[in-house]
Amino acid sequence: MKLGRRGHFLLILGVGKTCWGLGFLIDPPSPAGLDLLTRVCDLKHWAWLWISAGIVTTCSAFLRVGRDWAGYVAALIPPTVWATAYTAAVVSGEYSRGAYVAIWYLTSHVGVILWASRVPEHSVPHVPRAAREGGPG
Repeated sequence: MKLGRRGHFLLILGVGKTCWGLGFLIDPPSPAGLDLLTRVCDLKHWAWLWISAGIVTTCSAFLRVGRDWAGYVAALIPPTVWATAYTAAVVSGEYSRGAYVAIWYLTSHVGVILWASRVPEHSVPHVPRAAREGGPG
């Protein structure tokens, strides 16, 4: 199956999210700044949020444009949850560095995913036939 630009993006993002989740599962990092999450359950359990989102995102890469929306929604969930947790940690005074981490998740994850979800599969301007053949424009 041939993947377009959106499919390639979802595939890369999905594999990355799945691997990130596996890292939380296999070797959980320090929970600093994630008290909002760890009050609910252990980081090993939150790993499954990343893994599940990664699998949905990866599978959505192989769907036609317009039907790939679930991949973008799934891709948004984990970084939004993490950004929220880090923001809460800053507001509560628990983890001042969380502001930078929250902004990082909101820009390099959430922002990029939202931008990519709106990029059409074929947005390159059409080149007139004469220009493609080397004739006058």
